[in-house]
Amino acid sequence: MPEPPPPADVIVVAAGASSRMGGVDKLFHDIGGRPLLAWSIDALAAVDAVERIVVVASPERAAEIREAQWLSLRVAAVVEGGERRHESVAAGLTALEALDASDPDAARDADGARVVLVHDGARPLASSALVSAVLAAASEHGAAIPVLPVTDTIKRISEGLVEATVDRTVLGAAQTPQGVRRSLLSDAFARFPPGGPETWTDEAALLEACRIPVHALPGEPSNLKVTLPADLATAEAALIGARASTEPSPRTGSGFDSHPFGPGNPLAIGGIEVPGGFRLHGHSDGDVALHAIADALLGAAGLGDLGRMFPADPSTPKGIASRELIAAVLTRVREAGYRPSSVDLTIVGARPRLAGLLDEMRGAIAELLELPVGSVNVKASTGNLSGMEGAGRGISAAAIATLERAP
Repeated sequence: MPEPPPPADVIVVAAGASSRMGGVDKLFHDIGGRPLLAWSIDALAAVDAVERIVVVASPERAAEIREAQWLSLRVAAVVEGGERRHESVAAGLTALEALDASDPDAARDADGARVVLVHDGARPLASSALVSAVLAAASEHGAAIPVLPVTDTIKRISEGLVEATVDRTVLGAAQTPQGVRRSLLSDAFARFPPGGPETWTDEAALLEACRIPVHALPGEPSNLKVTLPADLATAEAALIGARASTEPSPRTGSGFDSHPFGPGNPLAIGGIEVPGGFRLHGHSDGDVALHAIADALLGAAGLGDLGRMFPADPSTPKGIASRELIAAVLTRVREAGYRPSSVDLTIVGARPRLAGLLDEMRGAIAELLELPVGSVNVKASTGNLSGMEGAGRGISAAAIATLERAP
């Protein structure tokens, strides 16, 4: 078996003006409930070797992208780009260097051998196999790009007349991602700074100007760059058709959470409040039932977990209501193209007695998820004197959620 590619970083260039799209911002065109840019980012994030992604956006879009619920968890930074590609890629490289400066593991790239991939935000169809192949080739050779052979006969035109026929056997159409060791890319920018007069259409052209050899490997005909309005329909057919043929429907995920009792009251559980119950200890209101459901929803959609989405640090408001967490999770699930179809919840705890509250919880959860009550099931157990729950020191919950593709 081939060796897995080494860890890498990615710069996604998404600062263009979509000048050939007739006024349409192609990167934010909706495809299956998500912007095209989200598909391009996720194509890269699907490769295990990709550890950090920096998105370089236009100044008008950067803040919006940073706050987007659809943003992959592997995106480490969103920065503003320049008017030219050269400047935008340099901004992405600077962002990676800043991340290293704040990273205790930054010494891992002390020799600059770590590969940086640069990818067009308008290429949502790059396969994991292509990304991995470029990464492996760049690691071995220093720099690598995917190319397609030119199949049409190429003519050189001068003043409206055919001047010559160009030998197409020595030509290739470049694609992205393009890979290069970081030290080589940094050297190239040192020689041709972003503010200089030179303009480069891709990273390979910059490297060529520095006499840095660039290895060519086979590209993919399906790796379309959305450039014209008609390309959007092609990309949508490929993306939605691929998802429909490869993803199971329905999708199922599981979630679990457990919290000990803490000081204060009321108890928040299953989307309701129990006035006589002690509050569960946690960064939020401690509703283990909603937390388990949230993790089940995220798991079914392949979107990570609640702790990564809402870490227990200052970025998540202390004491936040779990109803707000569920609402944010539901938004992210819908942006991924899914909607809940059923939930089965089990709550375990010796106190308080919950049997008389199960229907109320069921109704609250159904309302939060916009489901019929019949699609939600809530059960409770005392824990049978076992563990923290059985001893009355806390409550745990387990959930199974089923999603279906949204129409």
